[in-house]
Amino acid sequence: KHYRDFLTNSDWQNALRNSVTIAPAATLLSVSFGTLAAIGLSQSHVPFKGAIMAILISPMIVPLIISATGMFFFYSTLGKWLEGTLGLDKNFVGYIKVILAHAVLGIPFVIITVTATLVGFDRSLTRAAANMGADPVTTFFRIQMPLILPGVISGGLFAFITSFDEVVVVLFVGSAGQKTLPWQMFTGLREQISPTILAVATLLVIISIALLTVVELLRRRSERLRGMSPA
Repeated sequence: KHYRDFLTNSDWQNALRNSVTIAPAATLLSVSFGTLAAIGLSQSHVPFKGAIMAILISPMIVPLIISATGMFFFYSTLGKWLEGTLGLDKNFVGYIKVILAHAVLGIPFVIITVTATLVGFDRSLTRAAANMGADPVTTFFRIQMPLILPGVISGGLFAFITSFDEVVVVLFVGSAGQKTLPWQMFTGLREQISPTILAVATLLVIISIALLTVVELLRRRSERLRGMSPA
């Protein structure tokens, strides 16, 4: 009956709808920017690579409460500008702020996994494609992307899990209209302890295990593609 309560209660369904909306959007941004950053930092001619990498992965290192506080002030200013200058709806701006904040938290995972995949990448393949007349965009999508795809997907899954399970940042940056599943669980623990929370927690654990299993399968596939393990 507690699972039934989760599936029929409007508060839980709204929270689920918000999580399913925010997490994929944040993951898409994390994968896009994280992949580009990893490829750029893998080039030998890029100056200050160490410092840039440290800045980009700092959200993973800095305590979350500190990151959330900084994001609160930054996105508050951004939200006022979007509402006042562009005239966007306040609730829509709230979603934008939470999605951008979660994307920042997910980018380090994408950078790390894609960078690890690029370690065994054969640079002569991209040079050969260029010699045969392929432009950089074609080279990326036809040559580079298929080989680093396992790392990209793995980073995306980590970014999705981070966004889907995150509660501290959304409490600071979001509003009641962006209440996610973890936020709803946190609120339920403070106001009334319901067994429905345990039912939802069980579902989240199952989802996390399934995604981590996919990550492990992708890691093994990546090693096979790079010739690091037998087929």
